[in-house]
Amino acid sequence: MRVQLMSGSPINVLCDTLIISLFEGMMNPGGAAEAADEALKGQISSLVRDLPDCGQFGKTTILHTFSGLGCKRLIILGLGKKEDLTVNKLRHLSAIAIRAAQQVRAKTVATTICGADAGGQPVDKAAQALVEGAILGNYHFSYYKTDKKEFSAVEELIIVEQDDRRNALIKDAVNRGQIIAEAVNLARDLVNYPACHMTPAKMVWHATEIARSGGLELIVLDREQMREQNMHALLAVAQGSDEPPKMIVLKYAGDPLSKNVLGFIGKGITFDSGGLSLKPSEGMQEMKDDMAGGAAVLGAMAAIARLKPKVNIIGVVPCTENMPSGKALKPGDVISSLEGKTIEIISTDAEGRLILADAVAYARKLGATHLIDIATLTGACIVALGSNASGVISNNREWCRQVIDAAEEAGEKLWELPNFEEYQEQIKSHIADLKNSGGRQAGAITAGLFIGHFVGQCPWVHIDIAGTASADKEYGYNVKGGTGVGVRTLVQVALKQAGQI
Repeated sequence: MRVQLMSGSPINVLCDTLIISLFEGMMNPGGAAEAADEALKGQISSLVRDLPDCGQFGKTTILHTFSGLGCKRLIILGLGKKEDLTVNKLRHLSAIAIRAAQQVRAKTVATTICGADAGGQPVDKAAQALVEGAILGNYHFSYYKTDKKEFSAVEELIIVEQDDRRNALIKDAVNRGQIIAEAVNLARDLVNYPACHMTPAKMVWHATEIARSGGLELIVLDREQMREQNMHALLAVAQGSDEPPKMIVLKYAGDPLSKNVLGFIGKGITFDSGGLSLKPSEGMQEMKDDMAGGAAVLGAMAAIARLKPKVNIIGVVPCTENMPSGKALKPGDVISSLEGKTIEIISTDAEGRLILADAVAYARKLGATHLIDIATLTGACIVALGSNASGVISNNREWCRQVIDAAEEAGEKLWELPNFEEYQEQIKSHIADLKNSGGRQAGAITAGLFIGHFVGQCPWVHIDIAGTASADKEYGYNVKGGTGVGVRTLVQVALKQAGQI
């Protein structure tokens, strides 16, 4: 979707569809709605009287125009109650309006910055949310559809601002929103491709494109190089698959004078059968999304390369399949790791924490000083938090608070889980240093704490996105399929660390 900023009155913009907004209970339209109402000789006022619920949150009403405006039709968008409006709700509303425009086959859509003035939201944050919501709501994965015409995407979004003094501020916000939303959609694409397509080698291909277009340094380790690095935990998971494993590293040097380096580590299991601890066949097709953490890191690095924050970042994505075969890892096996710690295998379906153990240790070896790992790690996190929030475990309260605050500002929900010493007992092994499963009780917590054994003294946050990586239905700016969760949080962390927002 092309996005452009235009000065002038919204009612004069030539477009297929113009979006105007109303708060719930507003009987006398104001702003752009008032101007449109005057041009249409009171049609909007009449509609509000006849349909007083048209201002309810997310409600869309289509009004066809035949003269007086530069658009063919209006979409009246309900903002809900003024006191309840938030920046993230604006993101949702923008997506809802864009999908309403899709329904009438609109190609060019114009809008003012809803919620900025009468709604009380900062104009730059509202503009960024508007653009993000529009691009995310316009997303559709149609790679495998033979009839591409069944989906009609909006091709251009025109943001109309009448106050020229705010244009520079808005322009920066619009650009930032477009870059971030496109990165989220990249992560969505990676998750939505099936495992026959999105192999570890294909993940490398995408990382190569990101590095090439963004000027990032790329390192890719193959199986032999992993052996040289003693990445025995990652290799143990990979040994059951015919697909060669890959360790992807993307480096961004935005502040060469600083010794601080953020390490973003994403789980890249491109298909998870459970290994010899085989998953039930029902729902196994969804295990193509087990690389959503890796997709989030790749998407975030793509956005960071374009936004150019003054911060240093290493993105690490360990990629492999987890498959059953005669060579596969077995329950009861004892393996080593890059860190040197030994691990008793209780379940081969607890493989994500194994590859992340080597990945976080490798990020430290490359110089990372602050770590965030993100992974579709446990079904237990879905049981605990459902699909509305991602779980968090951390070893550092201040770093955890910074990450959670960044997520809230970006519109993503994180919830910190307890990190009590007693939980460590569940992952102690009587024949090795650790075991890779602490059982069903507190499963999301013990899985995260397992990874924590490999982070050394680095401030570290683990984000479990098992419940949020995919959506089973359309809601707001999320569409069915991959959500791209985590991209916005990681980018926000980077921008805040650089002092750019």
